[in-house]
Amino acid sequence: MSDTDTDAQAAQLRQQLREWNYRYYVLDDPSVPDAEYDRVLRALQQLEQDHPELVTPDSPTQRVGATPLEQFSQVAHEVPMLSLDNAFDADELAAFERRLLDRLGDSAAPIPYSCEPKLDGIAVSLLYRDGVLVRGATRGDGRTGEDITHNVRTVPSIPLQLRGSDYPGVLEVRGEVYMPRAGFEQLNEQARAEGSKPFVNPRNAAAGSLRQLDARITARRNLEMCCYGVGQVEEGELPPEQSAVLQQLNAWGLRINNEARVVEGIAACEEYYEYLAARRDALPYDIDGIVYKVNRIDQQQALGFISRSPRWAIARKFPAQEQMTRLLDVEFQVGRTGAVTPVARLEPVFVGGVTVSNATLHNRDEIERLGVQVGDTVVVRRAGDVIPQVVSVVAERRPKDARPIEFPSRCPVCGSPTERLEGEAVIRCMGGLVCAAQQKAAIKHFASRRALDIEGLGDKLVEQLVDEGLVASVASLYRLQKDQLLALERMGEKSADNLLAAIEKSKSTTLPRFIFALGIREVGEATAANLARHFGSWDALVAASEEQLLEVADVGPVVADHLRQFFDSSDSMALAAELRDLGMHWPDLDVVPADALPLAGQTWVVTGKLEEMGRNEAKALLQQLGAKVAGSVSARTHCVVAGPGAGSKLTKARELGIEVIDEAGFIELLGSHGMTP
Repeated sequence: MSDTDTDAQAAQLRQQLREWNYRYYVLDDPSVPDAEYDRVLRALQQLEQDHPELVTPDSPTQRVGATPLEQFSQVAHEVPMLSLDNAFDADELAAFERRLLDRLGDSAAPIPYSCEPKLDGIAVSLLYRDGVLVRGATRGDGRTGEDITHNVRTVPSIPLQLRGSDYPGVLEVRGEVYMPRAGFEQLNEQARAEGSKPFVNPRNAAAGSLRQLDARITARRNLEMCCYGVGQVEEGELPPEQSAVLQQLNAWGLRINNEARVVEGIAACEEYYEYLAARRDALPYDIDGIVYKVNRIDQQQALGFISRSPRWAIARKFPAQEQMTRLLDVEFQVGRTGAVTPVARLEPVFVGGVTVSNATLHNRDEIERLGVQVGDTVVVRRAGDVIPQVVSVVAERRPKDARPIEFPSRCPVCGSPTERLEGEAVIRCMGGLVCAAQQKAAIKHFASRRALDIEGLGDKLVEQLVDEGLVASVASLYRLQKDQLLALERMGEKSADNLLAAIEKSKSTTLPRFIFALGIREVGEATAANLARHFGSWDALVAASEEQLLEVADVGPVVADHLRQFFDSSDSMALAAELRDLGMHWPDLDVVPADALPLAGQTWVVTGKLEEMGRNEAKALLQQLGAKVAGSVSARTHCVVAGPGAGSKLTKARELGIEVIDEAGFIELLGSHGMTP
């Protein structure tokens, strides 16, 4: 490559990174995922390393962030807020330690490291004078940030006055302001209801919330902060270790991350990486990696800094949860209630630890909001077990042959007309049980573990039974014969016997399970249990008026309307009667007034990951006992069930003195009321 070509390539990379920096830091509207930014930044770093004469003072490799917004006054950082180098695999992490030992001497091994989760939010600086918060600032370009004092004062986890009296006269605390996932979902739900643009991810929501010109808006957002270090310190001293500094900040009333650990040696750092990577999806907030810092402050000082980052710290990144790829086509799937859902067929891309080739586009409104077309380059997000979804379009890469996504006017499975009913976002196939897709989905739901729990009747077998014409409805399951099953491909005699026995066993069930298994729109497990407990019998439920249905906990006008439509349908009632004629039965329940239930009048919260049951199941069980289950902790909360990974809700419960029990205690409580998960 000639010098001219090299210059041009470096200039192009610098310009691209500047544009992305502007979109990310100034507009709070990133156009590419972090992984793409990191790839281009590393390419420029490598080019400048090979050709040092190309390095310019304004190169993105020499800077941390972007120029502050003009609307905010500027703050000069007495101690620069630097960025961190990244390690993307174990080899790069091992090379980091080798560099440390080269400078400190091999006798320094094993090096103690402070391991801290890398929260995905916005870095801030808090300045305390004599223990009083006097200024809050963003990182900005690392040397000059934006004054956001009025906004940080609204964040509940940022103390306006430090606790105790032994703090330095001047103390600059640094940390990350972030938005927990629950608050992010609530914010976006509100945005959609108002017809405004939702945020792409919690990080951008936090940045956008913290940089509001009107602090009252910030105050309404669910923001939190965790400290990770200090900057300027005068008129006092801090402990000689990073981990001890964090504990001291915590003693002064500042929040730190309870997942932080101190380990010795890089092998232990990698073990911690594997541990936290496994817990990542159970945490109530987003993290995109782990920050490793040499724990001893004297060793940090000996190692020093380079232009944009400390030598003594590195960020070990997790596999990116967002990546760019190309939208090749859109197919339409039909669900149990006839909803026609667009599914994006993607050029395969590795994201969130797996290769993804399909992603949900939700509905027509979402497609219009995204402005996505077939052929576009899109950003795909996958977090944990969440279905991958298209979150944004890289408009600058739209090809000339891109084409709009058109919804079918007829069902792609049965050919029946499709309609968008008033007040709904989805388009539905109007074919009902004439549609094979709806037949299959209804049978899969009916046989699922939380409904009739027919062991051995998996999705593939349901597809096969419907395609072969052996089953057309859930009632058909109870007429299957052994010789019909044996005629199926890969069906042996033992498997056929086991399946028929499981189908026969499912005839003996409970009223809540039967109601749930019917697949009535908007009637989940908890609602089915509430209906069964309120009316006691199927006949009483069917005869209930809409006004009587509205008396049931968790039943609003929409659910009551769906119930009445189901009960007023001759086809639905014929199916229920047919199932009972085929031998399906259950005991009626004693009708217990809602105010007589054991947990009546109490509000409970479930947080963290439960091992024996899902949170939805725990919620349903609590509601059966008469409790109201809330999504947030307040002074009115009676008790919190906290599993591993419980975060801000657990912290708030302890601050308010609210009772907290773990999953074992919750199961014991259920047992005392004759219930099991």
